[in-house]
Amino acid sequence: MAKRRREDDDALVKRDYCPYLDTVNRHNLDFDFEKHCSKCFKKEDVYACLVCGKYYHGKRFGSHAHEHSRNYKHHVFLNLQTEKFCCLPDGYEIFDSSLDDIRHVLNPRFTSEQIEQLDKSKLWSRALNGSYYLPGLVGLNKLKEADFANVVIQALVRVTPLRNFFLIPENYKHCKSSLVHRFGELIRKIWHPKNFKRQVNPHEFLQAVIKASDNRFQMGVQSDPVEFMSWLLDTLHLHLTSSNNNTSIITQCFQGQLEVVKEIESKGRREYGVAVADDGASENSNAAFIETFTMPFIMLDLDLPPPPLFKDVMEKNIIPQVPLFNILKKFDGETLIEAVHPQIAKMQYRVTKLPPYVIMHLRRFTKSNFIEKNPTIVNFPVKNLELKDYITLSTPKDAEKLRSKYDLMANIVHEGTPTEGSYKVFVQRKSDDQWYEVQDLHVSETKAEMVALSEAYVQMYELQLNH
Repeated sequence: MAKRRREDDDALVKRDYCPYLDTVNRHNLDFDFEKHCSKCFKKEDVYACLVCGKYYHGKRFGSHAHEHSRNYKHHVFLNLQTEKFCCLPDGYEIFDSSLDDIRHVLNPRFTSEQIEQLDKSKLWSRALNGSYYLPGLVGLNKLKEADFANVVIQALVRVTPLRNFFLIPENYKHCKSSLVHRFGELIRKIWHPKNFKRQVNPHEFLQAVIKASDNRFQMGVQSDPVEFMSWLLDTLHLHLTSSNNNTSIITQCFQGQLEVVKEIESKGRREYGVAVADDGASENSNAAFIETFTMPFIMLDLDLPPPPLFKDVMEKNIIPQVPLFNILKKFDGETLIEAVHPQIAKMQYRVTKLPPYVIMHLRRFTKSNFIEKNPTIVNFPVKNLELKDYITLSTPKDAEKLRSKYDLMANIVHEGTPTEGSYKVFVQRKSDDQWYEVQDLHVSETKAEMVALSEAYVQMYELQLNH
């Protein structure tokens, strides 16, 4: 008898009409969580009940989905892998165009024409509860101290080439990395214009992060956005590349090149393959050895001046200010930087190749016995940041062709004490040149002047294409 039921189940009947479609409750549907059975936790052949929103395994007689349908009179289900609708316990497949919106919320799809219009559209979208949201500017649920990840996500989804790449799953369909696919799915949900809610829960993506990072980043443990962004970009790059091709959408967007001049006093030791006599008589025993090499970079680390040790007459800490151009001198090829690890040396840096998107890390935190925060305010331009002074130019002809003017597009800031503070991000919407303040679920308009007054921690600049 059971064998016959299984055979009947395999021969799935298809129907264009189902009498239970009016029982579907879209307000209960949430596809942002891990897609496993709520009873047995299996991840294969999982169905979502479109009445209550819960996930159950299987549709055969005796399965959790089948029993749920019989016990609670819930009949319309969606297979989360095949995206097919069926009616249980009868077991027939449902074909009805009124359900297409549910399939698109589960797995948003974009055409090339839709992608082309994303940065031009000024239209708001409406959620099921009547609230409005801007595609690409939705709130992200804060999952147990995960604001460090939310601000990085909100910044990266603004990078047009990166976003467009992940909006089309065919671009990475051969990649086996769960992190890559969950990141792409998250970006598609953030930019989907027909979401049922005005926020997205990054739960599945963060679960993939925990696994891929071997628990380096966890929900419930506050982490540093700089460390998370560096790890995420590096890991996505590694998973998207092959032995035959070491370039990816990550390097195309963010990778630049540095020229490094390293000067070390030998003091009678072997330095970089050069043997120096240590007999105490050699007049060159303390000679400096210089090595010049190039290296790629994804992020530029900028050093802030040390904060003052004294207070003003009002017994308040003096908060210094410094222009961004001053701390960018680190990369002018002339300023000497003292380094102590892995050995004492003097370093000179010069940017020899600029990427389309420049990420700058303002080093606010130092760690010794405890974490200290530098409150220095950095004065920076929101528009027209000219980086030409920090690039090597071999000929005047190269200077004419060089594009080196940038506009700020995202600014991650830290508020509060080093141990109890929080992160938020200012992002720009290209279609109307409007700035928004985003902190987890909170999204609100703001002015460019407010962006410039914040305690910037990570900044992302975009190269002007018309410059």
